[in-house]
Amino acid sequence: MDVTTYNDQELINLYLSGTDRAFEELLGRHQQKIYTSIYLFTKDHSKAEDIFQEVFIKIIDTLRRGKYNHEGKFLQWAMRISYNMCVDSFRRNKRRPQVGQTETFNIFDVLQSSEDNAEQGMIRSQTHDKVRKLVDALPAEQREVVILRHYADMSFKEIAKLTRVSINTALGRMRYALINMRKMVEEKEIVLQ
Repeated sequence: MDVTTYNDQELINLYLSGTDRAFEELLGRHQQKIYTSIYLFTKDHSKAEDIFQEVFIKIIDTLRRGKYNHEGKFLQWAMRISYNMCVDSFRRNKRRPQVGQTETFNIFDVLQSSEDNAEQGMIRSQTHDKVRKLVDALPAEQREVVILRHYADMSFKEIAKLTRVSINTALGRMRYALINMRKMVEEKEIVLQ
């Protein structure tokens, strides 16, 4: 059965009727976006993998119990679950001593890109690295909005609901994030190509 032509809701219905391949397709469609947003919050590869697995265990459990009721909004629902699990993980880890990170991860390693020649690939990689460092340097609330908006493709309405702030607050945080990133680019004379 070719499930690639079905939308998310149809895949969920197929999965619930016993077609495991439907869930594999659903996972395949959204895993990069969900994993990337988790990683950008945790900044730890192994922690992001753990949370990612927990997210999909919770999704499967919710679907099987018949508690899913977000027709047409699967990705936003999954992103909300991953966000909440990241927040929970952060709260748990805040109480524990932190061990220094030795592994680096670049979000753009998991994203697919068109074929470039070696020079274009190097330039793109360097630019992505610079942007990632700028985002990492933002205050937590601003970084959160940038990640949810640009990496998770969420609307400001969805971001406001997820982070439990007003839309104006979410918009303001994005505005200040962009202002701060521009200041950093000017102050450090960073060239983004």
